[in-house]
Amino acid sequence: MADLPPLKVYYDAACPGCRRDRMRYERWAGETGRDVVWCDLNQHHEQLREKGIDPQAALMSLHVEDAQGEIHEGMSAYIILMRRVPRLKPLAWLIGLPGINQGLRYLYDHWVRRRLKREGRLP
Repeated sequence: MADLPPLKVYYDAACPGCRRDRMRYERWAGETGRDVVWCDLNQHHEQLREKGIDPQAALMSLHVEDAQGEIHEGMSAYIILMRRVPRLKPLAWLIGLPGINQGLRYLYDHWVRRRLKREGRLP
């Protein structure tokens, strides 16, 4: 597979599920994952603010920065990551479909709010 442009992923490293998802992604991605830089959003508040992202908003949803510096958020961020991994490409296509995308976004947002509230990290 050709070299892919680098991505920077801002994720919640304080979340055990998020850490497991990252490890699974890295395992599945193999060589295609080498150009993905994982940044714990809890340690990059200033960098997020410089990019116009509220750290609380970053906590609520996955953010990915592409090689051009454009920020992708939520399901769009997941789709960009999944498209890099051959076994996840069909899933990326599926979650990009209208209706499915919005439904998953609703479920994801609900899950994140519940998790953060349970952890005492939701104001």
